[in-house]
Amino acid sequence: MKTLRMNSLKAIFTIFFMCGIQLQAQDVERNNFNVTADVYSNYIWRGTRFGKGPHIQPGVKYEKGNFTAGVWGSFDGSGYSETDPYMFYALPFGLTLGVTDYYYPGLKLADISQEGGSHALEINGTFVKKGFSLNCNYIINEAGGAGSKGSDVYLQAGYNFDSVSIFAGAGNGWYTEDNSFNLCNIGVGTVKTIQISEKFSIPLTGQVIINPDKEQLFVVAGFSF
Repeated sequence: MKTLRMNSLKAIFTIFFMCGIQLQAQDVERNNFNVTADVYSNYIWRGTRFGKGPHIQPGVKYEKGNFTAGVWGSFDGSGYSETDPYMFYALPFGLTLGVTDYYYPGLKLADISQEGGSHALEINGTFVKKGFSLNCNYIINEAGGAGSKGSDVYLQAGYNFDSVSIFAGAGNGWYTEDNSFNLCNIGVGTVKTIQISEKFSIPLTGQVIINPDKEQLFVVAGFSF
């Protein structure tokens, strides 16, 4: 099993690399690249807080048809940093399949060992139908540096109403205190648009999040640019 996971890890890194070198100059001309930046009061991911205080979360992505690849990051003022390459493909009936590499700068980039590995590789799938969404995620490797246990599972269901969204997520391994499968991320959120000018507006997102497993309550607000 360990050999299988290591081979899967190397295969995914190879796919990331091959997708990167196949981007053509003509795609730049067609404006297939996009840059985003968010600023959040806290970084809460699947019911767990990372870092301290406000986070800047930049992203660069490439889109062509139903395929998207990019790198997303989160950085605070206290030294926390995270850089996550990802890619996914959207199928026409509401299902999106992808893979994400959770990497933490400061750890050796090439370390994919079980003991001190700096990359947690996740296979993920999301199904969306009207306002309903279901997200399924599976970590394929144990990485001591990144903190993944291997076989970590996270499931989340949500529903978007006109002005409010609700969600509930459960997981094990990475996400809970004793590694057992438990509810860890329940919340409600809303979005308000701040109109700066006739052609420019900024969405303000707010969420209240409860982690029943760790008995934590969070409130988060952020701007997207």
